Amino acid sequence: MERLILTARNKLGKTTDYSELQDHGLIASLDITGGNGSPKDPFQAKISVSNEGSVAWSGVIHVELPFVKKKPRYFLPAFMYGRNRGEAPLNVPKEFPRLRDGSPPRPASPWWMVRSDRLSHPAAFVYDNGKIYGLCASPYFINKQGIKQQWKPDNEGEFYQYGGYTCSLSKGTVGYTLGYENAPWLFIKATLVKNRAPLEENCFELAAGESVAFTLELYEYAAVSELGINTAIQEVYYRYHQSPRKASDPRTTVSDLSKAIYQYAWLPEDLSYSGFVIEDKENGGYRYNKIFSLSWTNGLSVAVPVLMAALRLEDESMRNQALLCITNMVEHSLNPATGLPFETYDNNNWSNNGWWFDGMHTPGHTSYLIGQAMYYILKAYEYEKRFKHCLHDDWLDFVTKVLVIMEGTKNTDDEYPYILSELTGAGIEYDAFCGTWCMAAMAYRSWLTGDKTYLESLRRSERHYYETYVKRMECYGTPLDADKAIDSEGILAYIKALRYLHALTGDKLYLKHMRDAIDYEFTFKFCYNSPVKIAPLSKLGWSSCGGSVTSTANPHIHPMSSNIVDELLYFVENTNDHYVRDRMLDTIEWGCQTYNRFDKEFDYGKKGWMSERFCHSEGLVTETYSDGSPASTWFCLMPWASGCVIESLSGDIWDYKH
Repeated sequence: MERLILTARNKLGKTTDYSELQDHGLIASLDITGGNGSPKDPFQAKISVSNEGSVAWSGVIHVELPFVKKKPRYFLPAFMYGRNRGEAPLNVPKEFPRLRDGSPPRPASPWWMVRSDRLSHPAAFVYDNGKIYGLCASPYFINKQGIKQQWKPDNEGEFYQYGGYTCSLSKGTVGYTLGYENAPWLFIKATLVKNRAPLEENCFELAAGESVAFTLELYEYAAVSELGINTAIQEVYYRYHQSPRKASDPRTTVSDLSKAIYQYAWLPEDLSYSGFVIEDKENGGYRYNKIFSLSWTNGLSVAVPVLMAALRLEDESMRNQALLCITNMVEHSLNPATGLPFETYDNNNWSNNGWWFDGMHTPGHTSYLIGQAMYYILKAYEYEKRFKHCLHDDWLDFVTKVLVIMEGTKNTDDEYPYILSELTGAGIEYDAFCGTWCMAAMAYRSWLTGDKTYLESLRRSERHYYETYVKRMECYGTPLDADKAIDSEGILAYIKALRYLHALTGDKLYLKHMRDAIDYEFTFKFCYNSPVKIAPLSKLGWSSCGGSVTSTANPHIHPMSSNIVDELLYFVENTNDHYVRDRMLDTIEWGCQTYNRFDKEFDYGKKGWMSERFCHSEGLVTETYSDGSPASTWFCLMPWASGCVIESLSGDIWDYKH
């Protein structure tokens, strides 16, 4: 274990440089005790910093853990994965933090500093030369009886100040800060980036003669791949875990969310649901931002969960509404030139020019929407058969023909295309994880029908996606609006595919790969409740625990990861894995507390309304109240977001007794 490096930056300093503590009138004592650096028994670094000056000191204190650098890959959960593809071209319209040596242009830098609540777990790791190095420490400090202390779930007190986490490719370190900086830039979202702010409210203060004591847990252990960080993540989870707040129960949540979509979002003339429903405060009634799509942010990702809810609740009117949407898409979306469905429509004019079109580099069909849409049609087919004994053979025939075409577009790596030509259906662009939705749909179809024609092809694709993306903890190229940033969306499809591959084959390899994929998703999922300071989330006691950050480019919490609850249940039932079970329960409880249980609970909307954007960190806030004050969520009903939670609670988990 290399010696820790302690430096500081003074609020009143004229530079942004960090220098030795004695330059600031600070002294430190350090004692590394116990432990062996393993995930279960890390070294304990007990540190005390004292202000020996005659006046108060204010600034940021930085503690760094150096390691022998060769080819490091950094992991700050939900913020940095490897180098966040700093190896890829940087001149892209959507910016997100990337690591690259030298003096690269924005958005890349050889080092990063970030406030603690941008990380889902209070820890920073690096994988290099067959080892995991890292540190873990409390994400913020509290004031307890006049003494500044690190927060832990069993050590409550008045919130004092956030900490921060750092990584440096140039120096070969990971670090922890008292106080924080978002540097060299603050990424609010992929299209809104701010320069490094002066040291003001982000400072840690020490009065003359005051000391602060804190502990870092330090890791150094062997690993065969980047996946090795997940053993430590599991331990960090239990060290800092807080349960989500208790709000609604699962069945009430399904009823509330689905009835709100049924009542407020349905557009009968379009046979679909609106993407946004917004209260019109000036004229009364509602405004609709339709953003129709085949799936993803509307369409089947809404209609099928609503259908599932209707079948569970025995609501025929709701069921018929959902069936109209599904049937319309099956009957009218097909592009005759390719045999693949178009992905959006307006006044029944189908095309691939969705709301995401101008943010893409290449036009065409996408495996993301095609694969996800086919998966959801199959789910609707299964649930109609199970609950109504109704066979929609035309749906199954539609899906089969599309998936067979998609099988023929895979490259020699057995990877599905990212983009396909809308003239010929040929694969145009690859190098993306989103094709796992096609893999999930074909595996699901094979399981539903017993047809194993494409099983070997599925096996080859699964092996490729595992070795190329999952094993490196670097899954990118799923959301069409994120310029192939590392994300948590594509892994959901991969997990679904593995569920059915295991069910088809009984091969335990797929359970192992499933656990690795689940662990990857869990790195985006909060393990504790971030102390939100901005309404409406702050006044509700809203919980971040159980919610997952969407991507390194769009770093707010959104509900898509809720849709793998049934897959988590399948894994638990086949392995008796208590860790996955505990995080599954977090996910369920998170969904039950993140919508309006009554009118305007979140300061907008009706009972059952839910948006997609939850700003667990003030560094993400863009929405405002009518008086201009900041708001920590969007003020609208977004049915696709509700659909993720409905799906999570309407599946096999419905009868699970936990």
